[in-house]
Parts: sequence; C-alpha cells; structure tokens
Amino acid sequence: MSAMQQSDFRFSTPLRVRWAEVDPQSIVFNGHYLNYADVGITEYFRALRQASDNPDLIGSDFFAVRTVLDYQAPAMFDDVLDIHVRIARLGNSSLQFLLGIYRGQELLVRGEIVYVHADMATRRPQPIGAAFRDAILRYEATAPEDASRS
Repeated sequence: MSAMQQSDFRFSTPLRVRWAEVDPQSIVFNGHYLNYADVGITEYFRALRQASDNPDLIGSDFFAVRTVLDYQAPAMFDDVLDIHVRIARLGNSSLQFLLGIYRGQELLVRGEIVYVHADMATRRPQPIGAAFRDAILRYEATAPEDASRS
C-alpha cells in the first residue's frame, strides 16, 4: 500500500475507543480494527446513499473477500479516531476500499478491503449496477481506478 494522506479521502467518521476494545495496557486489541473498518464502510455507504438521488441505491449485497491491515501505531483507551474510507478501484463485480485510521494527524492503521457484489440467493458474483457505479464516481473526490474492463 502506498503512502496516504487524510486529504486523499472525502469521507471520514469519528469513533471513540471503548474500554472493552483494549487489553490490560489500554492498547486496542488488533482484531478490533476490522470492526472499526466495518463501521467506516457502513457509514460510507450511508453517506453515499444520502448524497444520491436514489435512496435504494444499496439494495444488494457485498461480501468481503480480502482484508489487509498495516499497523503503524497503537490506539489507546478513550482515543477519538477518525476512520477515513474511499473506493480506490471498481471492478466488474468487485470494489476495493482503502482505509486510514487516524488519531488527529497521526496515521495509526492503513488498510484495504475488497468486496464482491453478489447475488443474495446464489452468493455468486454479479456485475455492479450502473446506478451504484455512477453514484460512486459522483461522490468520490478522486475517481476510482476502473478495472471493470480488465
């Protein structure tokens, strides 16, 4: 993963570290960062839906198929974190989220999560719809890489 700046992201959401998420040294247990990423992506989808003319925009399902987290520094109990999220790549049926979890200006964790758009009944990949793709392109400050033709 390349270097990332907060300015690379249009979207972010705050999250305060809770007592149940830390170990005896008051450091966030590493597994909780995937929960933080999920909160960020959920809020990203909510913001995307609110920015769109179509309230039913997210009417299908996505499944996580790949997660990568690079830890730079620990978060501590009661820290207020900012979870930055953007879609960096759009494939035919997949999308790649990039994440940056910050405390103030300090990057604590950088991540990548790849989701596949799938049919709910068969759980098989299906193409991402044009309305969803267009909403992302209108929403993101930096256009995602278009990998749908590769």
